[in-house]
Amino acid sequence: MTTILAFIFVLGLLIFVHELGHFIVAKRVGIKVEKFSLGFPPKLIGFRIGETEYCISVIPLGGYVKMAGENPDDTQSTGAPYEFMSKTPLQRAAVISAGPIMNYVTAFVIYFALFLIHGDLMYDKGKVVIGVIGDDSPAQIAGLQVDDVILSVNGTKVTSITELSGIVSPKIGQEVTIEYQRGSVIDTIGAVTALDSAMNMNGQMEHVGRIGVGQKTWWEPVGFLGSVKRGAERTWNMGLLIFDFLWRLVSGQVSPKLIGGPLFIAEFSGEAARQGASTLFEFIAMLSVNLAILNVLPIPVLDGGHLVFLVIESIRRRPLSLKQRALVQQVGLAFLVMLIMFVTYNDIARWIAK
Repeated sequence: MTTILAFIFVLGLLIFVHELGHFIVAKRVGIKVEKFSLGFPPKLIGFRIGETEYCISVIPLGGYVKMAGENPDDTQSTGAPYEFMSKTPLQRAAVISAGPIMNYVTAFVIYFALFLIHGDLMYDKGKVVIGVIGDDSPAQIAGLQVDDVILSVNGTKVTSITELSGIVSPKIGQEVTIEYQRGSVIDTIGAVTALDSAMNMNGQMEHVGRIGVGQKTWWEPVGFLGSVKRGAERTWNMGLLIFDFLWRLVSGQVSPKLIGGPLFIAEFSGEAARQGASTLFEFIAMLSVNLAILNVLPIPVLDGGHLVFLVIESIRRRPLSLKQRALVQQVGLAFLVMLIMFVTYNDIARWIAK
């Protein structure tokens, strides 16, 4: 039940802020908004305030804001000043861009709030200080303790938890020699790694070795301005990571099997919710940046595709015909349907492989 409720909350919030962006800017530039929907038809519940009908629909994988005179060849279009197509290309671009921008701003606000409430999560960047030891883990059985500093594994110096994992992961069920420091005393112990599973860059689950330790961390207050700075940096860096992943995806450096879909979001929403509100909202912020970036990609039916139509219109001095737009959007819709089917298959395959 936690997973279902968390999934509804996460997806609902992301869709709401995205469509709210379109709605606010549309109203700001004087466009009549006929419908504001969370989810796709058929309609589940709804009510009307003024000229706009607000509703929740059955299919929860998105939402939409229906504006008067959206299509250039709409037979109901009258050329009235409150219609979408009556506005300048710049105004229409602002309406289209507002959804992704709202998602990006939402991520920043969440990161800012988390930094302001908790501070910045700090750790010693020059050494591996044990902060967590798993119950009955190889590290606990061997006698390692919290605050021990791991100096080397099998004679190889380690200065980060990533380096430690890189040495230990290939050694499944093998004994490793760990040099550590406790206070002023330096000693060595042996530990037999435990079997664990992780996904590799080809999107396949593989066996890895673990000793069951985590880096020691602590929260450091950063104040209001520090939270603004770190919130902006975290949002920007998350965007760069997403662009980097997309580039490696299209260039074949990583497998498409790494892409997650609705089941992935549901699973991690539930896990994040069980870990607490801060973890859940950090997950929401990450997804919000994802949604902002994915929506500006030049794919028909997405916001980025509509922006491309506007660029073409500006060059041609007239919009594409309804037939041309419909053809391109059908291709885009088919692509999105296939993508949803593919990522859902990935989610199911990952679940089975666990």
